[in-house]
Amino acid sequence: MELGRVEGSIVSTAKVDRLKGYKLLLVNLIGPDMKATSNYVVAVDSVGAGKDEVVIVVRGSSARQTTSLERIPTDTSIVAIVDSVELNNKIVFDKSKAD
Repeated sequence: MELGRVEGSIVSTAKVDRLKGYKLLLVNLIGPDMKATSNYVVAVDSVGAGKDEVVIVVRGSSARQTTSLERIPTDTSIVAIVDSVELNNKIVFDKSKAD
């Protein structure tokens, strides 16, 4: 699992049938200190994430382990929206206090 921040979306009108109805989001992977890595991935959204939200991304076969994505051709998916991150006994991210 990896942390990321949703920075955009991907629009694709021509795609395989199994991807129809799924939102594709552009995610910038981040470290636990909340700093961007400039390493972007396109992920299938399974939880209703939106722009600027901090999310948990899974890749590889784990990306298809949720019930809603088990037959979807993806190797990267968003499986959670993060509420808070604690690092070294300090809250470094709190969704309720984010701008």
